[in-house]
Amino acid sequence: MTHRRDFVKQVGLLAAVSCVRPELLLAAPTPYKAGLQLYTLRDYIGQDAKGVLAKVAKAGYQEVETFGYSPEKHFWGMKPTEFKAVLAGNGLTTPSGHYDLGNFLRSGDKAQLMATIEAAKACGQQYVIVPYLDEKLRATVADCRTLAAKFNKAGARCKSAGLRLGYHNHDFEFKPLEGTTVYDVLLKETDPALVDFEMDIYWVVRAGQDPIKLIKDHPKRFPLWHVKDMDKANRELNTEVGNGSIDYRNIMTYAGTAGLKHPVMEQENFAGDAFQSITQSASYMRKNLLTISKKA
Repeated sequence: MTHRRDFVKQVGLLAAVSCVRPELLLAAPTPYKAGLQLYTLRDYIGQDAKGVLAKVAKAGYQEVETFGYSPEKHFWGMKPTEFKAVLAGNGLTTPSGHYDLGNFLRSGDKAQLMATIEAAKACGQQYVIVPYLDEKLRATVADCRTLAAKFNKAGARCKSAGLRLGYHNHDFEFKPLEGTTVYDVLLKETDPALVDFEMDIYWVVRAGQDPIKLIKDHPKRFPLWHVKDMDKANRELNTEVGNGSIDYRNIMTYAGTAGLKHPVMEQENFAGDAFQSITQSASYMRKNLLTISKKA
C-alpha cells in the first residue's frame, strides 16, 4: 500500500520530470507508416502494376500515393475497387492520390472534380492532391487568389464527401511574384478547414527555402510530406533518403508541429536499380524517421 508520504514524493518527481523533459511523460511514440509515391516507379508500373505493387510491399512500404488516374484507364487498368483489393492483398493502403483537376481550376468543371472524388473514395483514399498548376493559371497575384478561391470550393466538396483537398508544391511557387509568392498567396487565401498542403521538402530546399520555418509559420497545415532527398553533388538530382544533403532527422522532429500524418517517399531519378533504391530508403525511414513521437 502506498503511504501518503511516498505518494507526495512520486507526485513531486513527476512534476520535476514534466518541467525538464515533458516528452518523457507522453505515451510511447506511434510509428508513422512508410509511404511511396508511385510516380517513383512510373517506368515500370504501367507494364505490370500488380507485380510492381508486390515489390513495393516487399521493399518495406505500407502505403502508396497514386498518380495518373483517368476515368478511361483508371489505375493502370484497374478500377478503383479492384485497385484497392490488390493493395489489400499486399498489405498496402492508399491514403492519397495526385489528381489532375486542371479543367476544374480553369473552367470550374465540376464533373472532373466529382469523378475524382468518386475514384478517391472507392479506393479508400482520404486526400485528393493537386500536383501542379499550369503557368497560365498563376501569372499574377490576382490569378493566385482566384485559384485559392477555387481550392476552397473544391475543398468544401471534398469535405462533404469525407475527403480532404491538398496541394503539392514544386519550386516555382517560391519565386517572387508582385511582392509575394504563389505559395504565400495559397497559404493565406485558402481556408485551413478545407485545404491542406503536401510539402515536397526537396523542392522547398531546392527553391532556397527552409522547410522548418514554413512549418513553424503555418502549423498543422502539412499533414503530408514528400520525403525526397537531394544528391550531395548535384542539387538537380535525387538520391536515396539518408544518402543526400537534406537533414530529415532534424526536420522530422517538427512532424507534430506540421500535423504530419503521412510521410511519402519519392525519388524521381536513380543512379542504380530503382527497386534497390526504394528498399534502401524504406529501411532508412523505418530506422531513423518513422518512430518520431506524434506529439503536437
